[in-house]
Amino acid sequence: MGRSFANLHIKSSNLEKTVEALRELSAAHSEVLGKPNNEVSEIKVVMYISKSNEKWISVLHDYFVWGTVKKIGRTLSRLIEEPVMTAAYMNEELFELSFFENGDIQAERIFCEQWTRDEYEQLQEERLNDDYLQKALDIRNEDFDGFISITSPAQAVDKLSELVGMSLWSDWEWIPHEETLRERFEKYEF
Repeated sequence: MGRSFANLHIKSSNLEKTVEALRELSAAHSEVLGKPNNEVSEIKVVMYISKSNEKWISVLHDYFVWGTVKKIGRTLSRLIEEPVMTAAYMNEELFELSFFENGDIQAERIFCEQWTRDEYEQLQEERLNDDYLQKALDIRNEDFDGFISITSPAQAVDKLSELVGMSLWSDWEWIPHEETLRERFEKYEF
């Protein structure tokens, strides 16, 4: 069992608008965060939020894992007028990158070796749209071609982190153990 993480990123420079959308997500769509809907809970939804750079706001939460983070990203994209990127890295075997706008998937790319695709039956992109991906990530042609040809999940995470100017290597579980994450992310309770 290898290292795993999942996180989401909003392409925005407006932190206040993002926090409000996350507050609405927590209150009105708590089922996507693993909380029973219509049930008043004393337990607050805790998220860690970082204005990673001038273009991206990053979010961490304990329910973000491969298989759930896409549902959360899809729902959040209905609440905010910005592209939402989800990133899920599982057991050093795959890296799934998905983009949503207005509740619809716009592009997806799964970085893995062929044996991983063979092992995980039904593992395929929901929507291949490299033009959208390149535009949303704001990556030059010569860099993008090299990026999408990567099959190593770890190398794809490293390269994308370099190209967008923020580390994707982050997960809520790591915050107590990694000083750089504690410095970068602020805790919010909704």
